[in-house]
Amino acid sequence: MVLFGKNLSVQRCLTFATGLVECLCFAGAVFGWASLVFVLKSENYFSSLCVNTTESNGTQVLDCSHQDEQFSLVFTTASFMNNFMTLLSGFLFDHFGTMVTRFCAVSFYTTATLMLAFGNPALSNLLFPALSFLAVGGIMFLITNMQVGNLFGSRRSTIITLYNGAFDSSSALLLVIKLLYESGISLRASFLFLSACGVIHLLRTFFLLPKKFIPYPLPDDYTYGITCGKSQTRNIENRAEKSSTEDGLEETPLNRSVPQTQVKSFRQCFLSWFFLWHMVWLSVMQLRHYFFIGTLNPMLQHLTKGDPSLVSRYTNAFAITQLCGVLCAPWNGLIMDRHKGKPRAAGESEREADLRASVLSLFLTALQCVFFSVCATTAYLPLQYLTFILQVINRSFLYGGNAAFISVAFPSCHFGKLYGMVLALSAVFALLQYPCFALVKGALNGDPLYVNIALTLVSLLAFIHPLYVYLHCRKLSSQRGASGSY
Repeated sequence: MVLFGKNLSVQRCLTFATGLVECLCFAGAVFGWASLVFVLKSENYFSSLCVNTTESNGTQVLDCSHQDEQFSLVFTTASFMNNFMTLLSGFLFDHFGTMVTRFCAVSFYTTATLMLAFGNPALSNLLFPALSFLAVGGIMFLITNMQVGNLFGSRRSTIITLYNGAFDSSSALLLVIKLLYESGISLRASFLFLSACGVIHLLRTFFLLPKKFIPYPLPDDYTYGITCGKSQTRNIENRAEKSSTEDGLEETPLNRSVPQTQVKSFRQCFLSWFFLWHMVWLSVMQLRHYFFIGTLNPMLQHLTKGDPSLVSRYTNAFAITQLCGVLCAPWNGLIMDRHKGKPRAAGESEREADLRASVLSLFLTALQCVFFSVCATTAYLPLQYLTFILQVINRSFLYGGNAAFISVAFPSCHFGKLYGMVLALSAVFALLQYPCFALVKGALNGDPLYVNIALTLVSLLAFIHPLYVYLHCRKLSSQRGASGSY
């Protein structure tokens, strides 16, 4: 008997809703690092790195710059693992499917929360593996959930971006833990609760997700879930063939006589200009965001002159704005899906129409990053409220647009590998955040102005990607016009 009987729409709605909750409440928790740092400092993690120093006027002060540097290194390591391990997660997902990947995700996530629950200042270095496991488990949850967009056809990009927005908003989880901590609830109790939630993730894996994949395009009789019948097996076996038929005909109308060998290999996709400029687009903006998140606490310390109440207020404001990511991200998906249901130009393939629709999304994301970076560079404390808003909007557009572009620009059979590859390579680039932080703390005496200006200029490279896609689409349009004139 098929789960939920004949009312498959109920199952699909439950899959969508629970996936949204999972991404919103768990997946991207590591990016709420600024809230957790505030608590960890109160718990005296890495406090042995603080030393008494004497200023030029003879005043004794406590210098905790090395403590801040160590916390920054923890986040640098975790954010690197979040992206780099996505490569292995993508290969794992493409080769073994949803269930195996989610078992790994639950294992990593639960291990992380248990480490954080039973950690203490004497085991401060345990933060390195704990935050890394939290990041890797969270990104695996996101990868397995993005395929849910395949269940909803014309709104595929909207759902992919919505899930990525929910992933961004889940950083507010650590704000909740911070507020609970200030109300008297220990870190141990909070993280033990998160560990127990692993049971919910397992139940969802068995009942509301397929064992292997959700194919695209979706067959009419497609079913999934632990109690599904033979139709699921048939559909899963046909997934690669159907994906090839859809995605393999790169720039020509659908023609059944065209051999399936036109499907691009993973190597061809990886070495394409599309992938190269997309990687640059993601990497430069991601570095800007990671440096901002990783240095938020010391930046607020600098702008507030060490006032703990002001630091706490702005930290809370930053974390609260992260909740808006789930509201911002779908707008990017709607931009990319705006052409769905409308007639295409004569001879225009669906892939070409999708690429043309993505140009505006890619351009707006790069423009948002420049505005956000300029605000972050301005050393005026009240302006940081606007910085927080621009940051969450841009981050939502960035990661949702990243996944959506890969899904429309390349064959779906390579999605997991390419998604993992672009994040892994961007993670290597993001390691520059740590030497940037060390430069600020050292030679620049805590003033990040020059580093922020440099990152703003580097972020301008992101405009190359939408320009390249636009010129590519215009070239295809010209070729169609020339062939139609004969």
